[in-house]
Amino acid sequence: MNQFPSKNYFTLPNEIFSLGLGAGEIAVYAYLRCLENPSTYQCWPSYSTIGKAIGGVIDGFPAGITIDMEFIQKELNRRRPGQSAITTARKEADEVEFLSGIYEGVSTGCPIGFAVWNTNQHSNDYDNMKDVYRPSHADYTYTQKYGIRDHRGGGRSSARETIARVVAGALAKLALRQLGISITAFTSQVGPFKLDKDYTAYDLTSIENNPVRCPDQDLARQMADYIFRIKGEGDTIGGVISCVIKGCPVGLGQPVFGKLHAALGNAMLSINAVKGFEYGQGFSNMELKGSQQNDIFYNNNGEIGFRSNRSGGIQGGISNGQDIYFRVAFKPVATVLMEQPTVDIHGNETILKARGRHDPCVLPRAVPIVEAMAAMTLLDYYLLDKASTL
Repeated sequence: MNQFPSKNYFTLPNEIFSLGLGAGEIAVYAYLRCLENPSTYQCWPSYSTIGKAIGGVIDGFPAGITIDMEFIQKELNRRRPGQSAITTARKEADEVEFLSGIYEGVSTGCPIGFAVWNTNQHSNDYDNMKDVYRPSHADYTYTQKYGIRDHRGGGRSSARETIARVVAGALAKLALRQLGISITAFTSQVGPFKLDKDYTAYDLTSIENNPVRCPDQDLARQMADYIFRIKGEGDTIGGVISCVIKGCPVGLGQPVFGKLHAALGNAMLSINAVKGFEYGQGFSNMELKGSQQNDIFYNNNGEIGFRSNRSGGIQGGISNGQDIYFRVAFKPVATVLMEQPTVDIHGNETILKARGRHDPCVLPRAVPIVEAMAAMTLLDYYLLDKASTL
């Protein structure tokens, strides 16, 4: 392979596109060509180099979308480790490199391959957990299912994989921006500290003014102090992230197997450490009768309007044009830096005190992840809706 002196790009043979390979297969091949030794024309990934990067392939992304790299990097920075005193101490640049699907700053409609290179991984921090199961972690279930696990950082169960979600979500946000759809998530509860008003009572443009990403600045300081104290104890804490989608058109979703709220729930529950999802009023105000709960229609200057939005912008699995709002519950991180009783892979009881750099609370860094998953879901359902009618 001919490597160019700038090293900003590499070549692929044209024949690769006539072999009937899938998007993922092409991306893997492109990655290997990127790492190829130009002198020997060989690439030999080894155990020591696995984990050098994390990436993904985005298939089905619309052509003609302007790719704002500065915006994408800002989204990654919001998720980036080491961003404040209440997150993990790990430092990563988390800069994305796009490998395909973008030409002169515009999406081409081809699969978009990308990679984010790791620069600060400390695999040795996990050596004392190689043969020990962390309580409430995926260590045990993963091993039981696959018969093997990569103990370094949790392997496939590591939250590091969410960086790929943020990249894809940022691209989805750029597409949704052209449709007038915006998505804003924020921390609404950390342990016992929680917002006591509806999201409409807060200035959601202020969430980036504090490290917790809470729209109430006074409460945010209490949350941050609490997380910092928990971190000093070697413990962890969970909470709730709320999310609001504005500008969603009427008609996204299907009435039975493709319900929009079910898709959003599936997306949120796929995020590491998520234990619950509710949209609209959810479990609150269940004492209300139907006559009190219903969102009453009215004639708003010739258009159909709603007196309230207890449904959360979705009725019968289909968006109704109002704000879509939901809440996502995150459990405390399973890896605590304090002694806990557990068992090893042979079932022998032992004591584990984890080492390494871990978030005492995932909520501040999970805010952009929630937004990303919501964005991908909305864009998928928008494209499906466009394909469902003539």
